[in-house]
Parts: sequence; C-alpha cells; structure tokens
Amino acid sequence: MRFRVHMAAAALLTASLVISYAQTSSTTPAKKHAPAKKMAEPAGPTVQEQIQELRTEMQGQIDQLKSDLANKDEQLRQAQQAAADAQAAAAKAEADATAQQQAFTENAAAVTTLQSTVSDLKTNQASLADTVSTETTNIKKQITNPDAIYFKGTTLSFTGSFIAAETSNRTAATGGDVNTPFTGVPLQNSEAYNLSEFYGTGRQSRLAFRATGKLPSVTLTGYYEMDWLGAGVTSNSNQSNSYVLRQRQLWADAKTTGGWDISGGQGWSLATETTQGLTRGTEILPATIDAQYEPGFVWTRQYGFRLSKDFGKSFFLGAAVENAETLNPGGNNLPSNVLLGSAGTSGGLFNAGESASGSNLANYSFNYTPDFIVKMALEPGWGHWEVFGIERNFRDRIYPCLTATSTSSGCEVASASTTPYNSTAVGAGIGGGFRGPLVSGNKVTIGLKGLWGQGIGRYGSSTITDVTLRPDGVISPVHAFSALSTLELNPTPKFMMYFNYGGDYVARDWTLNGTTQVGYGNYSADMSGCGIEPASTSSNPTTDPITPGNSTYGCKGNNKDVQEFTAGYWWNVITGPHGRLRQGIQYSLIRRDLWSGNPGSPANAAAGGYNPGGGAHGDDNMIFTSFRYYLP
Repeated sequence: MRFRVHMAAAALLTASLVISYAQTSSTTPAKKHAPAKKMAEPAGPTVQEQIQELRTEMQGQIDQLKSDLANKDEQLRQAQQAAADAQAAAAKAEADATAQQQAFTENAAAVTTLQSTVSDLKTNQASLADTVSTETTNIKKQITNPDAIYFKGTTLSFTGSFIAAETSNRTAATGGDVNTPFTGVPLQNSEAYNLSEFYGTGRQSRLAFRATGKLPSVTLTGYYEMDWLGAGVTSNSNQSNSYVLRQRQLWADAKTTGGWDISGGQGWSLATETTQGLTRGTEILPATIDAQYEPGFVWTRQYGFRLSKDFGKSFFLGAAVENAETLNPGGNNLPSNVLLGSAGTSGGLFNAGESASGSNLANYSFNYTPDFIVKMALEPGWGHWEVFGIERNFRDRIYPCLTATSTSSGCEVASASTTPYNSTAVGAGIGGGFRGPLVSGNKVTIGLKGLWGQGIGRYGSSTITDVTLRPDGVISPVHAFSALSTLELNPTPKFMMYFNYGGDYVARDWTLNGTTQVGYGNYSADMSGCGIEPASTSSNPTTDPITPGNSTYGCKGNNKDVQEFTAGYWWNVITGPHGRLRQGIQYSLIRRDLWSGNPGSPANAAAGGYNPGGGAHGDDNMIFTSFRYYLP
C-alpha cells in the first residue's frame, strides 16, 4: 500500500509541474506595442509560491499518507503477529491435545499390559503350581515306584519280565512240556495216542533286562532275555524240577537319528515279522501260551548281525547274516557215507549227550556259510507289509565206495574212485506278509504271513526237515511251505481274543537207485504198522509200531505237514503302576500227516501189520492255561 501512495504523490507532483510550465510559456509573448498603462492591481502569489504551496500541501498529504501507511503497516504487523501467536497457540494446543491423547493411549495400553501381565502372572502361578505338583509327584514316583533305574546316564528297565504258572493238557501224549513237539504228535491208534497227559510248569517265566543310553545322534540299546525252558543233563521233574536258565535273547543295537540301525547278537531272525519297521524288539509273535507257538509261524532265534535303514518312517530296507544250522537229512534208504555234522563235544561247549537209545541229543552241522536274509517293509498308512528272501548254503563230505551196499549203513552208489570230496547245494526261499487293523483303535486286527522255497524247513515252527540225500550222498534241499493266518479281537484294553490257523508242509523228494527209492516221502516206505497198537502178546509191544525198520510193524513214512487251529484269550485282571496280573486259556486242535507209502501185505492183517490206506495221521486236542504276573 505504501508503494501505491508514493506513486500517486509522484503523479500529482509531475502534473503540477507540467501545468505551471504551460502557464509561464503562455504569459510571455513578443512585445509589439506598449500596452496602455492601467491602474495598478495588487500583486498576487507567484507561480513559484503556488508550486511551493502545493508542494507543501502535497508533502503534508504524503507525510500523512506515510504516517497512515506506517500505522497500517504496524497494525498489519501486529495483526500478523497476533495471527502467528494465535497459530502458535493453536499448534501448541493441538500438540498438547495430541500429547494428552498419546498419554491417554499409552495409559490405556499400560493398563491393558498390566492387566495381561497380572493375568499371565495368575496363569503362570497356576501353571507353576501345577508343574511343581507334577514334578513333585514324578519325583515321588521315581523314588517310590520308578519306571526305570538310571545309572550314569543309562536307563535300566526290567519291563517284559513275568512269572508264569501254566498247565498243558493233551488228549494224546507227546512227552512234552509247555512246548508242543509238532512232529511228535502221536499217530492214531498208537500207544501214546491212547493216553492223555497233564503238566504243570513255571518254566516259561521270563526275566528281561534292557539298558538304553541316548547320545545326541544315536540311541544305544542292550537287551538280555532268559527263561527256564532249557534242560541240563540231570534236569528232571522227579522231585525238584531242576531246569536250567536258558539264553533267549542277548543283543546290542545302535540306532541313529538319520535312520540307520545296526545290531548284533542272539535274537529273533530278520525273517520274523515285526511291527515297527525292522527294529529289534518289535517282533510280533502268536499270542499262544504254547511256547512252540504255531505251525506256519516263520522264525528262528539265533545269532545274527543286521543293518537296516529307515526311509521316511514308511519304507524300510535291511539285510542280515545269521547263524546257519542244517536239520538232519530226512527220508528213507539214505546213504550213510557222508559227513554233514556231528554231536557236540564238551570241549567245544556243545551238547555231547545221548538219549537212552544212543541217538544224539543235538546235531551240529558243519556250516558252509551263514544264512543270508534281505527284507523290505512298508508302512503306507494302513498296516505293516513285508517281503523278504533267504539264501542258505549246504555242504557235506562224501566218502565214495567201490562197492554199493543195499542198506543205509553204507554207500548206495558205487564209485570209480574212493577219494572223499565235498558237495554243496543252495537253498532259498521267499516270504512276505501283512498285518493291519480292520476297525479303528485296533479292535479287530488281521494278519497273514508265509514262506516258500527249498531248504527252508528250519524256519517253519514245526522244523520238519531241510534236506534229503541222493543215492550218491549229494544234498538235495527239500521244497517246503509255511503259512500262518491270524485274527485278533480287542473289544476292551483289558481283554483280547485270538484265532490262528497255520501249517508247515514239506514236499516229496526222492529218486531211484536201481529199483530202490531213496529220499524223502518215497512210496516204498513201510507203512504196515502205522496206526496199529500191537497186541499184548507182542514180544516188544511198546516199540514195534514206531521203530523204523521193524520187519513186522513198520511205520517209516515221512512227515508231510502239520496243521493247527488255535483259539484263546488273554484277560488283564489287574493293570496298574505296580504291575499286571494276566490270565489266559488256549485251545488247539493239531493234525500231523505222513506221506503215504507201502501199506504192507493183506496177509499180515490178522497179525495187525497192514495199513489199508498206506498213509497215517495223528491229531491232538490241547488246552493250555496261564496265570502270570508282569513287572510294571
């Protein structure tokens, strides 16, 4: 505004100067005639005076305008200052309001945090109290009722140990205890078939001991299991029932977090079914009281070294080398000029005893190699599945003869050379099986397992035979088959019922030596005395029907198969922290069949020496009871 006032004053001043100059120029023209003198007029203000007066007046106005402008500038400055002060006050008020809001928010958050902290403190206090109570309870439990014993970082446990009071009752006597000799079931109408037997025993009582040590990347386990199902030379039931402690399992295991599992020692064969991958100690056995389990059950319990790998908890692969043992060759008219094994020698720590008839109580084969087993297991989400293979290598030493003999006491085939030599043969088998629940919670479980091959008889629970011999002494592995089916019902945690059906089968394997049939299951085997109980006038009634080679009452047929149906239950009467009291009953119907042979002559029928069918079988009804206390 001051600038505009200055401009207006300058414009007015300029206009005044222009007008004054114009008036001066118009009042001084050229002189032509002297004007007539007029009457003198009084002198007025001059132009200079007027300009000066105007200047003075304009200067006063300008000064007034400057003063007014200065006042207005001052007022504007004061107004701007007031506005700035007001804006500053407003900003301060806003800042104060924001600060108050922030303080309120912070106070609210602090209150919420405090409330949460108080709540957490209450929860932690309750949790701490519960933890202290739980820990106190656990400490008291570990002191008064420990699950395991801790020794230098190693856990020691006796879980699996039990004391058993059991009975076995058979309608046909086998001369066995709680173990049933499946190939010793009496034939129909034989002496023992007409007698029943009852035995009470505590020999299956078991003592188990496990030591476990955990390292950052590996878990070490040692396991020792024993019972009293062994017999020493002086063991008997006459008065003190003095049976000896027996080694069942004794192995060590190392399992890494990467899935590798290495173990060695005596235990269940890798061919035995497991429930968790291929891990030792998870074998699933028939639920029978009978300590020989069930025909068709595939197993051995022997030395073995195995290596397995877990691939993602669903696929498992393993291999094992296990101790081999060749069962004595089975069959008729076998040559005896061979060496396959021998009775044990006491100096070699083997059983060197003989039975009353002079036969060896134990046979130890001179093994060529161990048995080799590979196994694959799958757990795809339903059940446990297995496939496995077994390779066995048999060997004997043959002593040829220049002259053949007609009996089994010497060489069946003559040879151009009498130089002894070794002969080998390979046996092999393939097996598999599965086990899985039909109802959730494992209330109903089914299972099936089998093994087929040649030379695998000892892996069947009946242990019928592995091999036979050719007339020249060469080993011939016998074809065999074992299978076991299982149904288990678990309606409650305390009660379990089981149903098994299984069998072991061995095929015929014989050849001709001239007109003589040599080998296993041959048709020429004398069966005239099978199933015949001799009259009391017999010169030797207790041995004639069952003595191989008896000219009057022979029964030389070889075992064909053993089959058994079993039903039973287990009831956990008491289960708690102090142990388990368990009771069970088992019923079994077993049948043993022989391969048919020569029935004999009808002319011998009057003397009781004729078997019309040329075959024979025996059956037995068995009832077992068990009353056990298991350590917790």
